[in-house]
Amino acid sequence: MGSKARRPLRALSTVLITSGLLMLIDAGLTVAWQEPVSAVYSHFVQGQLGDDLRELELAGPTDVDLAALRSLEDERARIAFLARGLRRRSDAGDAVARIRVPSAAINKVVVNGTDGASLRKGPGLYDDHPFPGAPGTVAIAGHRTTYGAPFRRLNRVGKGDEITVEMPYGTFTYRVEKTAIVDDSAVEVVRRVSYDRLVLTACHPLYSAAQRIVVFARFQSAEPRGQALKR
Repeated sequence: MGSKARRPLRALSTVLITSGLLMLIDAGLTVAWQEPVSAVYSHFVQGQLGDDLRELELAGPTDVDLAALRSLEDERARIAFLARGLRRRSDAGDAVARIRVPSAAINKVVVNGTDGASLRKGPGLYDDHPFPGAPGTVAIAGHRTTYGAPFRRLNRVGKGDEITVEMPYGTFTYRVEKTAIVDDSAVEVVRRVSYDRLVLTACHPLYSAAQRIVVFARFQSAEPRGQALKR
Protein backbone atom coordinates (compact mmCIF):
# COMPACT_ATOMS: atom_id res chain seq x y z
CA MET A 1 0.00 0.00 0.00
CA GLY A 2 1.43 3.39 -1.02
CA SER A 3 2.00 6.33 1.30
CA LYS A 4 -0.90 8.26 -0.26
CA ALA A 5 -3.27 5.39 0.46
CA ARG A 6 -2.07 5.13 4.07
CA ARG A 7 -2.66 8.81 4.83
CA PRO A 8 -6.50 8.55 5.02
CA LEU A 9 -6.13 5.50 7.26
CA ARG A 10 -3.74 7.36 9.57
CA ALA A 11 -6.14 10.33 9.67
CA LEU A 12 -9.06 8.05 10.45
CA SER A 13 -7.14 6.28 13.20
CA THR A 14 -6.18 9.65 14.71
CA VAL A 15 -9.83 10.75 14.74
CA LEU A 16 -10.91 7.48 16.35
CA ILE A 17 -8.20 7.65 19.01
CA THR A 18 -9.04 11.27 19.78
CA SER A 19 -12.75 10.49 19.97
CA GLY A 20 -12.03 7.57 22.28
CA LEU A 21 -9.92 9.74 24.56
CA LEU A 22 -12.63 12.41 24.68
CA MET A 23 -15.21 9.79 25.59
CA LEU A 24 -12.96 8.51 28.39
CA ILE A 25 -12.43 12.05 29.67
CA ASP A 26 -16.17 12.71 29.56
CA ALA A 27 -16.87 9.48 31.45
CA GLY A 28 -14.18 10.30 34.00
CA LEU A 29 -15.59 13.75 34.61
CA THR A 30 -19.07 12.33 35.02
CA VAL A 31 -17.90 9.83 37.62
CA ALA A 32 -15.70 12.30 39.48
CA TRP A 33 -17.98 15.31 39.24
CA GLN A 34 -20.94 15.52 36.84
CA GLU A 35 -21.86 15.29 33.18
CA PRO A 36 -19.89 18.21 31.66
CA VAL A 37 -22.11 19.25 28.74
CA SER A 38 -25.28 19.57 30.80
CA ALA A 39 -23.24 21.21 33.58
CA VAL A 40 -22.27 24.05 31.23
CA TYR A 41 -25.91 24.39 30.17
CA SER A 42 -27.06 24.50 33.79
CA HIS A 43 -24.47 27.12 34.75
CA PHE A 44 -25.72 29.38 31.95
CA VAL A 45 -29.39 28.81 32.82
CA GLN A 46 -28.81 29.37 36.54
CA GLY A 47 -27.31 32.75 35.72
CA GLN A 48 -30.43 33.69 33.80
CA LEU A 49 -32.64 32.40 36.59
CA GLY A 50 -30.76 34.54 39.09
CA ASP A 51 -31.67 37.61 37.04
CA ASP A 52 -35.28 36.43 36.81
CA LEU A 53 -35.44 35.96 40.58
CA ARG A 54 -34.15 39.48 41.20
CA GLU A 55 -36.79 40.87 38.83
CA LEU A 56 -39.47 38.88 40.65
CA GLU A 57 -38.35 40.30 43.99
CA LEU A 58 -38.41 43.85 42.62
CA ALA A 59 -41.82 43.40 41.00
CA GLY A 60 -43.52 42.34 44.24
CA PRO A 61 -47.17 41.25 44.54
CA THR A 62 -49.90 42.21 42.10
CA ASP A 63 -52.17 45.19 42.78
CA VAL A 64 -54.97 42.82 43.73
CA ASP A 65 -52.71 41.05 46.24
CA LEU A 66 -51.58 44.37 47.70
CA ALA A 67 -55.17 45.39 48.29
CA ALA A 68 -55.84 42.13 50.12
CA LEU A 69 -52.65 42.44 52.19
CA ARG A 70 -53.89 45.70 53.72
CA SER A 71 -56.55 43.75 55.58
CA LEU A 72 -54.06 41.25 57.05
CA GLU A 73 -52.31 42.43 60.19
CA ASP A 74 -50.86 39.10 61.30
CA GLU A 75 -47.36 38.53 59.88
CA ARG A 76 -47.80 34.79 59.44
CA ALA A 77 -51.07 35.32 57.58
CA ARG A 78 -49.42 37.86 55.28
CA ILE A 79 -46.57 35.47 54.47
CA ALA A 80 -48.96 32.58 53.80
CA PHE A 81 -51.08 34.80 51.55
CA LEU A 82 -48.04 35.85 49.53
CA ALA A 83 -46.87 32.22 49.29
CA ARG A 84 -50.21 31.13 47.83
CA GLY A 85 -50.28 34.08 45.46
CA LEU A 86 -46.81 33.37 44.06
CA ARG A 87 -47.62 29.70 43.56
CA ARG A 88 -50.86 30.57 41.80
CA ARG A 89 -49.23 32.84 39.23
CA SER A 90 -45.97 30.92 38.67
CA ASP A 91 -45.59 28.75 35.60
CA ALA A 92 -43.50 25.58 35.36
CA GLY A 93 -39.81 26.44 35.11
CA ASP A 94 -40.16 29.95 36.56
CA ALA A 95 -37.53 31.08 39.08
CA VAL A 96 -39.20 31.41 42.48
CA ALA A 97 -36.62 30.88 45.24
CA ARG A 98 -33.02 30.24 46.27
CA ILE A 99 -32.00 27.28 48.41
CA ARG A 100 -28.85 27.19 50.54
CA VAL A 101 -27.54 24.03 52.20
CA PRO A 102 -23.99 24.77 53.42
CA SER A 103 -23.21 21.19 54.47
CA ALA A 104 -23.88 19.97 50.90
CA ALA A 105 -22.42 23.02 49.11
CA ILE A 106 -25.85 23.88 47.65
CA ASN A 107 -26.62 27.45 46.60
CA LYS A 108 -29.07 27.31 43.71
CA VAL A 109 -32.04 29.12 42.23
CA VAL A 110 -35.16 26.97 42.60
CA VAL A 111 -37.82 26.77 39.90
CA ASN A 112 -41.50 25.92 40.06
CA GLY A 113 -42.22 22.32 39.02
CA THR A 114 -40.51 18.93 38.81
CA ASP A 115 -41.14 18.01 35.18
CA GLY A 116 -38.10 17.15 33.08
CA ALA A 117 -37.73 20.57 31.48
CA SER A 118 -37.96 22.38 34.83
CA LEU A 119 -35.40 20.16 36.58
CA ARG A 120 -32.92 20.76 33.76
CA LYS A 121 -32.82 24.36 34.98
CA GLY A 122 -32.27 23.60 38.66
CA PRO A 123 -33.95 22.20 41.77
CA GLY A 124 -37.75 22.26 41.48
CA LEU A 125 -40.61 22.70 43.91
CA TYR A 126 -43.06 19.80 43.78
CA ASP A 127 -46.40 20.39 42.10
CA ASP A 128 -49.44 20.27 44.40
CA HIS A 129 -47.32 21.20 47.41
CA PRO A 130 -47.14 24.58 49.16
CA PHE A 131 -44.48 27.21 48.73
CA PRO A 132 -42.52 28.03 51.91
CA GLY A 133 -44.66 30.15 54.22
CA ALA A 134 -47.91 28.30 53.53
CA PRO A 135 -48.80 25.43 55.91
CA GLY A 136 -47.77 21.91 55.01
CA THR A 137 -44.83 20.02 53.52
CA VAL A 138 -42.63 21.94 51.09
CA ALA A 139 -40.84 19.52 48.76
CA ILE A 140 -37.92 20.16 46.40
CA ALA A 141 -36.30 17.70 43.96
CA GLY A 142 -32.97 17.98 42.17
CA HIS A 143 -30.53 16.09 39.95
CA ARG A 144 -27.34 14.48 41.32
CA THR A 145 -25.28 13.80 38.17
CA THR A 146 -26.62 15.92 35.31
CA TYR A 147 -27.67 19.52 34.64
CA GLY A 148 -25.40 21.07 37.22
CA ALA A 149 -26.00 18.22 39.70
CA PRO A 150 -27.40 20.62 42.33
CA PHE A 151 -28.12 17.82 44.83
CA ARG A 152 -25.02 15.71 44.14
CA ARG A 153 -23.74 16.06 47.73
CA LEU A 154 -27.13 15.59 49.39
CA ASN A 155 -25.71 12.50 51.12
CA ARG A 156 -23.46 14.81 53.17
CA VAL A 157 -26.41 16.42 54.93
CA GLY A 158 -26.76 15.33 58.55
CA LYS A 159 -29.09 15.75 61.50
CA GLY A 160 -29.08 19.30 62.84
CA ASP A 161 -27.80 20.90 59.63
CA GLU A 162 -29.45 24.16 58.58
CA ILE A 163 -31.28 24.73 55.30
CA THR A 164 -32.58 28.11 54.18
CA VAL A 165 -34.99 28.88 51.37
CA GLU A 166 -35.20 32.51 50.27
CA MET A 167 -38.50 33.58 48.74
CA PRO A 168 -39.39 37.10 47.52
CA TYR A 169 -41.60 37.50 50.61
CA GLY A 170 -39.45 35.80 53.27
CA THR A 171 -36.43 33.73 54.25
CA PHE A 172 -37.31 30.35 55.78
CA THR A 173 -34.99 28.34 57.99
CA TYR A 174 -35.28 24.58 58.50
CA ARG A 175 -33.32 22.16 60.69
CA VAL A 176 -32.58 18.66 59.38
CA GLU A 177 -34.23 15.88 61.40
CA LYS A 178 -33.07 12.85 59.43
CA THR A 179 -32.18 11.41 56.04
CA ALA A 180 -33.44 8.19 54.47
CA ILE A 181 -33.01 5.98 51.41
CA VAL A 182 -36.34 4.85 49.97
CA ASP A 183 -37.75 3.17 46.87
CA ASP A 184 -38.50 5.46 43.95
CA SER A 185 -42.21 4.77 44.47
CA ALA A 186 -42.29 5.97 48.10
CA VAL A 187 -44.52 8.99 47.56
CA GLU A 188 -45.45 9.05 51.24
CA VAL A 189 -42.19 10.84 52.07
CA VAL A 190 -43.67 14.14 50.88
CA ARG A 191 -47.05 13.79 52.57
CA ARG A 192 -48.34 16.44 54.95
CA VAL A 193 -47.60 15.88 58.64
CA SER A 194 -48.60 17.61 61.87
CA TYR A 195 -45.98 20.36 61.49
CA ASP A 196 -44.49 22.45 58.69
CA ARG A 197 -41.42 20.93 57.10
CA LEU A 198 -39.15 20.79 54.07
CA VAL A 199 -38.32 17.59 52.18
CA LEU A 200 -35.48 17.34 49.65
CA THR A 201 -35.35 14.39 47.25
CA ALA A 202 -32.90 13.10 44.64
CA CYS A 203 -32.05 9.87 42.86
CA HIS A 204 -29.89 7.33 44.67
CA PRO A 205 -27.31 5.94 44.30
CA LEU A 206 -25.36 8.14 41.90
CA TYR A 207 -25.98 7.22 38.24
CA SER A 208 -29.13 5.30 39.14
CA ALA A 209 -32.83 6.08 39.60
CA ALA A 210 -33.63 2.88 41.50
CA GLN A 211 -34.02 4.64 44.83
CA ARG A 212 -34.32 8.10 46.36
CA ILE A 213 -32.29 9.87 49.00
CA VAL A 214 -34.57 12.01 51.13
CA VAL A 215 -33.76 14.78 53.61
CA PHE A 216 -36.41 15.72 56.17
CA ALA A 217 -36.10 19.15 57.80
CA ARG A 218 -38.40 20.81 60.32
CA PHE A 219 -39.46 24.45 59.99
CA GLN A 220 -37.68 26.74 62.47
CA SER A 221 -38.30 30.35 61.60
CA ALA A 222 -39.40 32.86 58.96
CA GLU A 223 -37.89 36.27 58.34
CA PRO A 224 -40.33 38.39 56.30
CA ARG A 225 -39.14 40.31 53.24
CA GLY A 226 -40.64 42.88 50.90
CA GLN A 227 -44.39 43.37 51.14
CA ALA A 228 -44.61 40.85 53.98
CA LEU A 229 -42.91 43.46 56.18
CA LYS A 230 -45.43 46.20 55.45
CA ARG A 231 -48.67 46.94 57.23
